[in-house]
Amino acid sequence: MSISIGDRLPDGVFKVIGADGPVEMNAAEIFSGKTVVLFGVPGAFTPTCHMNHLPGFVEHHDAFKAKGVDTIAVVSVNDMFVMDAWKKATGAGDKIVFLADGSANYVKALGLELDATGFGMGIRSKRFALLAKDGVVTQLNVEDAPGQATVSGAAALLETL
Repeated sequence: MSISIGDRLPDGVFKVIGADGPVEMNAAEIFSGKTVVLFGVPGAFTPTCHMNHLPGFVEHHDAFKAKGVDTIAVVSVNDMFVMDAWKKATGAGDKIVFLADGSANYVKALGLELDATGFGMGIRSKRFALLAKDGVVTQLNVEDAPGQATVSGAAALLETL
């Protein structure tokens, strides 16, 4: 069952590359006491994710901040080294927190996993965007098709704030 509006985000651990190398970030560090946009993508560097979905959140970063969002984070079922390379390749800098969910544990806990084995990609994340306030989901937009980034795009989520 998928997470819904009004649900508390699950506990979980993400991997990221910090200033001194690999580190873990837990969900409480990211969500507790903050207003957070979390968007999920099927894969770093994949066409829709790289050219459409992520750029919208980078572009609208300041507008989200003006609406009270503390953090914008992206999660993908990729390892932390791929996520770090994607961060550098996009020029997102500190605008987006890149969270690696290499074994899909967090997206499974959300109920937002995507079986992409038919495309040779294994278990991935559905394409989604959510807004959470102090760890509680207040908005959830999930795409019907992974190749689209319309309802889960930055502009669509921004309109709901």
